[in-house]
Amino acid sequence: MTRLPGKSSWRPSRRTVLKGAAVTAAASVVAPRVGLAAEELNILVWCDHADDKLIKPFEAAHNVKVNVKTYEGTGTALSIVEQSKPGDWDVFVIDAPDVPTVADSGLLMELPEDIAPWGDMREEIRNSPFARVNGKLYAAPEKFGYYGFCYNKDKIDEADATRGDLPWNDKYKGQLAVYDYYFPIIQMVGISMGWKPNDIDQDKLEKIRARLIEAKPNVKLIGDIVSVQNALATGNADAIIGGAEYAVSGLMPTNPHLDWTISDEGGLIWTQGLAVFSDSKRKDLAQEFVKWILSPKGQGALATSECFWAMPTNNKADLDAATKKTLRWDQQGDFLARSVYSQLPKGDLDAAMLDVWTEFLQS
Repeated sequence: MTRLPGKSSWRPSRRTVLKGAAVTAAASVVAPRVGLAAEELNILVWCDHADDKLIKPFEAAHNVKVNVKTYEGTGTALSIVEQSKPGDWDVFVIDAPDVPTVADSGLLMELPEDIAPWGDMREEIRNSPFARVNGKLYAAPEKFGYYGFCYNKDKIDEADATRGDLPWNDKYKGQLAVYDYYFPIIQMVGISMGWKPNDIDQDKLEKIRARLIEAKPNVKLIGDIVSVQNALATGNADAIIGGAEYAVSGLMPTNPHLDWTISDEGGLIWTQGLAVFSDSKRKDLAQEFVKWILSPKGQGALATSECFWAMPTNNKADLDAATKKTLRWDQQGDFLARSVYSQLPKGDLDAAMLDVWTEFLQS
């Protein structure tokens, strides 16, 4: 993956659009207006926050206009902020691991603890890393999921996927797609070898490198989410390494041969948070928007966005039984207990991981 110049710690993430068996890019982009009226709110968000079913109820309830701009990658978002006037932006959806760095820059306001329904969240979500910095809340967890495996049930045995050795199983030579996102894939390989993300150092990375290269004969393509999802949906690949609920849940109602899982060794958790910009001129309204997204109805709409489905953080999310089944609602206690949060590698380890990934791509 390409890193943004000057912002080497910002990495692209999972956002995508799925409609039927096709994959398209999100396109809801609205710039802040000059002379913004008090009854308007500007939100800088991922594509899953652009659905009318999420925005329209808030507009009606508060008699406001929500101006939505979607982005890909924290570096892109910060570039947008840098090119805007102070106070132009109000609400920010952020990849949780990026929260400490952005908060330390002074861009985010400290949120009141009562902004989130903590009692309706699982303990692992309430205590998720990155939401707080030095004990202060800067981003309320709103949605989460896993880096794991998604696959065609007609081609891949479920037992093979859940066992976790799918990337190295000789039965699937030349049939797998790999999500081109270096550090979670490397961390997944580490988990398969008994190491959590925080355990990985230069010595362990060398062993991970060798194991990763061993998977290459089974790999048909390596690409971004759009590419690997299209490959799975069209039958050009039988599984996605690094995919999970976010990649196929929205497709499963009309493509029942698709499925997703995490391995028996455990999954790698991603999560995203809602923040408010410190220079927002509409902080009260912005906080009301955060509360709406975290409410049962808001969570139900967010979880089933046309852009991508994933688990809501509120256990009272308004979802029907079929959707809960698709999202593995009843298995979340077990999934979370067996999984760990993805971590951003730093400094020399980050550079070494990129070198490993480049070797994998070119091998």
